Amino acid sequence: MIIDYASRPPLAEFVHEGKHLKPYSRVYAQSYAAARRDELGPDALAEYIATYDRVGARHVLIRGRDAESTYGIRVPNEVVADFCRRHAPRFIGLAGVDPHKGIRAIRDLEHAIKGLGLSGLSLSPFEHKLRINDPKMYPLYAKCIELDIPLNLHCSTSFSAEAFMDCGHPRYLDEVMVHFPELRVCASPPGFPWIFELIACAWRHANVYIGVTAVRPRYLTTENSGYGPLLQYGNTVLKDRMIWGSAFPMQPVERTLEELQALPFKDGVQQKWLYENCARFLRLGEQG
Repeated sequence: MIIDYASRPPLAEFVHEGKHLKPYSRVYAQSYAAARRDELGPDALAEYIATYDRVGARHVLIRGRDAESTYGIRVPNEVVADFCRRHAPRFIGLAGVDPHKGIRAIRDLEHAIKGLGLSGLSLSPFEHKLRINDPKMYPLYAKCIELDIPLNLHCSTSFSAEAFMDCGHPRYLDEVMVHFPELRVCASPPGFPWIFELIACAWRHANVYIGVTAVRPRYLTTENSGYGPLLQYGNTVLKDRMIWGSAFPMQPVERTLEELQALPFKDGVQQKWLYENCARFLRLGEQG
């Protein structure tokens, strides 16, 4: 039983990529090809659904996006909610809002949760050209606590050269958690190149989870890759707070899952990464 924490349906309404993301085609060229990134439409969707049938995915998380203020791009929360309804109960939607919109962003988030039935919030600070601890983000953090919803937070470098690479530095997440200890956060991707800093942040703050997304699992056992500590600590003190996601179409689902399952986990830890930790983070309960 698994939950894929990060995925994007192969439909045109989910594909809104500004110029700031063009470097990703270079960095992830081989993975994009393997994932058949450019295939969109009904046939691609049918294969997408069939893939999750084959791997036995109980749930798959998809996300809205709103970076209109910076790049004019948006995947509306209504689109995410509609997809989740049409493919219930497997798909779970996270809202996307634009912190630059101020009170409107707060209202958009509340509507997404209470009106559309989405389950949490996802923010990519680099797309907003903001650091994790920017004051514009704080009202959204407070609203997540008020609504009792989880937050997915891009916590890593990005390959966009239009925003500072440290927008997602874990030291800023540590500051946020000191101010908002009740905030439930999954930091994903997992902190590269500040892996140890993110591990320290999660070790310090019990509500911080680490999403192993957008990185090939085999790199966790590749010497000098920088990702090794994720497995070392994720097998021990942080075994209850590691969450796997394919990040499709950045990576093909089945290959990524196979590489994850091949890692040298201690007894019971693999299932924590694949299902139990995410279910607890999302508060799915025993019927999740």
